[in-house]
Amino acid sequence: MASFNKVILAGNLTRDPELRYTPKGTAVCKFGLAVSRNWTSETGEKKEEVTFVDVDAFGRQAEVVSQYMKKGRPFLVEGRLKLDQWDDKQTGQKRSRLGVVLESFSFIDSNRGGEGGEGGEPAAPRSRPAPSRPASAPAPAPSAPEDSGPPSDDDVPF
Repeated sequence: MASFNKVILAGNLTRDPELRYTPKGTAVCKFGLAVSRNWTSETGEKKEEVTFVDVDAFGRQAEVVSQYMKKGRPFLVEGRLKLDQWDDKQTGQKRSRLGVVLESFSFIDSNRGGEGGEGGEPAAPRSRPAPSRPASAPAPAPSAPEDSGPPSDDDVPF
């Protein structure tokens, strides 16, 4: 049976990220993401559905998320679904939670030029390097590769 587990979500943080470290020193960051869906019903009424998702990040990514993200900031997350199961200590019932384990991310509003946010906040790094051309310059036209082999790392535009 084939299997594929990939999640891409864009939403706003519901709380400030919580950074902790394991006894072996691995950084673990937990935060919530609110993802909304807007649509119009058959009667023409505007509707909104909000889904709250718990996200876990590990290692250096956890430290970066904790350092630069705050409640309310928009954020793009790529990761995988993970089901956690446990017994409730108070009731003895089985409990479960479906969450996301972060694999990569992007700061959606990192170039907002001081709008909102807190004063003195450093510019957030991007998870991928920015292109070296100015934003006002037109994108170069794609050219045909000279050979049909797989691209090397130098050929990848990001």
